[in-house]
Amino acid sequence: MTAHDAPHPDHARLDAWIAAHFDEQVRFLQALIRIPTDTPPGDNAPHAQATTEWLQRWGWTVERHPVPADEVRAAGLTSITNLIVRRRFGPGPTIALNAHGDVVPPGEGWTRDPYGGEVADGRIWGRAAAVSKSDFATYAFALRALEALGTPLRGTVELHFTYDEEFGGELGPGWLLRQGLTRPDLLIAAGFSHQVVVAHNGCLQLEVTVHGTMGHAAIPDSATDALQAATHILQALYALNRDYLQVRSAIPGITHPYLNVGWIEGGTNTNVVPGRVTLRLDRRMIPEEDPAEVEARLRAVIAEAAASWTPPRGGRDVRVEVRRLLLAHALKPLPGQQPLVAALQRHARAVFDEDIPAVGTPLYTDVRLYAERGIPGVIYGAGPHTVLESNAKRADENLRLSDLHGATRVVARTLRDLLA
Repeated sequence: MTAHDAPHPDHARLDAWIAAHFDEQVRFLQALIRIPTDTPPGDNAPHAQATTEWLQRWGWTVERHPVPADEVRAAGLTSITNLIVRRRFGPGPTIALNAHGDVVPPGEGWTRDPYGGEVADGRIWGRAAAVSKSDFATYAFALRALEALGTPLRGTVELHFTYDEEFGGELGPGWLLRQGLTRPDLLIAAGFSHQVVVAHNGCLQLEVTVHGTMGHAAIPDSATDALQAATHILQALYALNRDYLQVRSAIPGITHPYLNVGWIEGGTNTNVVPGRVTLRLDRRMIPEEDPAEVEARLRAVIAEAAASWTPPRGGRDVRVEVRRLLLAHALKPLPGQQPLVAALQRHARAVFDEDIPAVGTPLYTDVRLYAERGIPGVIYGAGPHTVLESNAKRADENLRLSDLHGATRVVARTLRDLLA
């Protein structure tokens, strides 16, 4: 162990405070899990209100920033109120801690109440127990521990609790940043594994609608089958995945681009030739790719496939519309990120007794919205060794209480070192 790695007495005091208040931290997380925030429908303001009441009990001023209703409805959601807590220790850098409260619906297959917040077998169970209501608790109690320390510090810590990660983040952190409500110098965002994530993929989502001519199934020559044309387009799209295998990222943890078609809708009845079919595709982009080039290439492949499809006898050419649903840029490592990465790795090694890698992830997150504005950030919080281990976004999502406890210690120690 080097002198730089040697523990400071403040670290032990932070650990002791967190241990003494851990039961309260678990109760806080249970309360958050028990308020549904399924997105869709995305009625998240009640959860923000309940979170505010908890934070105010600790003497904190909570800024409540409701997103205008017309913007929320346009995004297909019901209500969003984003929260900011600012705790100033003196002149110096501002470190933001961001976690999102919106979640995907529970789905089927649960053996425990997805909104129960049950504690059993050393774990807490429920939707968002791991991703990412857990980090509401991680970050809030790390900050409380830091304040209880009483050591002179410099700078500010901000909590950003937002509610639009599942729909892209533009009405969560994106909205706060566009409104000029925050401009931190560094960012730690909600985690989903023991790793320190320093980069992630981008994501492009397109909606492709194929227009044919509806007709009776008994006289198909009178129609143009939009589904047959869509199938031809799908084959061209899926063929791209073979090419993507040859495009490799230089960032550990990120492999290659890939494409998925996750939703298809069309037709009117079994005995009717479908006149319209719509599909939605998801294209993951490695950090080295240019999003504009990726989108242009996809649109060209779709147009070429539609033009090359030969309609059955009597049919007419199809018409294809392509609409962009989402463009999430990749997260790339930024200058100024390394001190944050090093501190998290150092304390994670001490707390969990293992080396914690700094890697990329094929997921995309809200962190990119900060990075697009030049704010260095990483992803770290309560989480298991892997996303799969926690059942995140699957039935029986859960989090080991030891991971919640350990991550809170790591974040509190890191904040102390960066602000001391």
